[in-house]
Amino acid sequence: MANIRPFQGLRPPKQWVEQIASRPYDVLNSEEARIEAAGNEKSLYHIIKPEIDFPLGTDEHDASVYEKAAENFHRFRQNGWLLQDNHANYYIYAQVMNGRTQYGLCVAASVEDYMNGSIKKHELTRRDKEEDRMKHVRITNANMEPVFLAYPHNDEMDDIVSRITRLQPEYQFKATDGIEHLLWVVEDTQTIGKITEIFGGFPAMYIADGHHRSAAAALVGNEKKLNNPNHKGNEEYNFFMAVCFPDNQLTIMDYNRLVKDLNGLSDEAFLSKLSEFFTITERGTTPVKPNALHRFSLYLSGKWYGLEAHPDTYNDNDPIDVLDVTISSRFILDKILNIKDLRSDKRIDFVGGIRGLEPLQQRVDNGEMRVALALYPVSMQQLIDIADSGNIMPPKTTWFEPKLRSGLVVHSLD
Repeated sequence: MANIRPFQGLRPPKQWVEQIASRPYDVLNSEEARIEAAGNEKSLYHIIKPEIDFPLGTDEHDASVYEKAAENFHRFRQNGWLLQDNHANYYIYAQVMNGRTQYGLCVAASVEDYMNGSIKKHELTRRDKEEDRMKHVRITNANMEPVFLAYPHNDEMDDIVSRITRLQPEYQFKATDGIEHLLWVVEDTQTIGKITEIFGGFPAMYIADGHHRSAAAALVGNEKKLNNPNHKGNEEYNFFMAVCFPDNQLTIMDYNRLVKDLNGLSDEAFLSKLSEFFTITERGTTPVKPNALHRFSLYLSGKWYGLEAHPDTYNDNDPIDVLDVTISSRFILDKILNIKDLRSDKRIDFVGGIRGLEPLQQRVDNGEMRVALALYPVSMQQLIDIADSGNIMPPKTTWFEPKLRSGLVVHSLD
């Protein structure tokens, strides 16, 4: 069962929400954050990417940078830029992108659920990234940004959300990327109780995005538990902030690959080796997205090619072997290009599908990269099947859009 509870969120006053709200810490680099926060002392980047308050080149993992995060968080509270709600609430967070709306519930999710596997993972985490977020949670004593979870869609929950979202939202604004963000505060105790009850009937929830944030939040919560001789189990550190969406509202986009060289092969030799595993069709000079599972688009030396995987390269009855990322990793990146570890090899780069295929073509055309590979996106059901089976997806498999905006609600561990 999914154990959630309401919490007293720290939130911006309405008039400052657009200035405070930011993109997640991990979708932009320090320089991009510095540019986006320029002239805006209220930007959440001063807390989630505090290296922007130091000279260029400062190591973002320096102890003084983490201390600055805590200092800035304290300043935001002192200045009234983040105010704590008087009561424990749930929050409904809606995002509108390309005319499509998805509705999530912002809740305090259970550390114990994460530890025992009721909150299911589909990706490996990197220890260095975990450590970075753990330090940030420890020093701020807060979850500054939510984890993105999915839950099995439920008609009764849909009805509750529909009823509340017919009311005037607390926040409503369109970010610079054109995505609209809305938030409602759920204060009614009867509704809060019903939401808690419905979630209690879910056998599991699934991490869609934010594996490092969830791991860090859970590990810090567990540390606090072990270090508290008077631990009771109801302390705020036993929970971390998550926005939970019904699985039938979520869209996973493609996550594409670029490689710097052909492992010493000529174009002809590379295509010849590809033909052992794929049926190859020339597609011209215009980008063409793959339109079905086990089909790929490849860009090489000014030409696009369609690839269709041979039937012996996949197993549709296996949750991992059915994935196109598995096929491409095994038969293109590993066997032909000698890229063994997608997490560490410097010859490969990844581009989220939100950017389209044109950047892939541009980076090959300008000589930065040698070949581009576009994949058909993973489905939400495939993600659930993998998580349920206890398996892990290959790295860089899923790209969710829209991204959650940070700073609409903060969860203090006090």
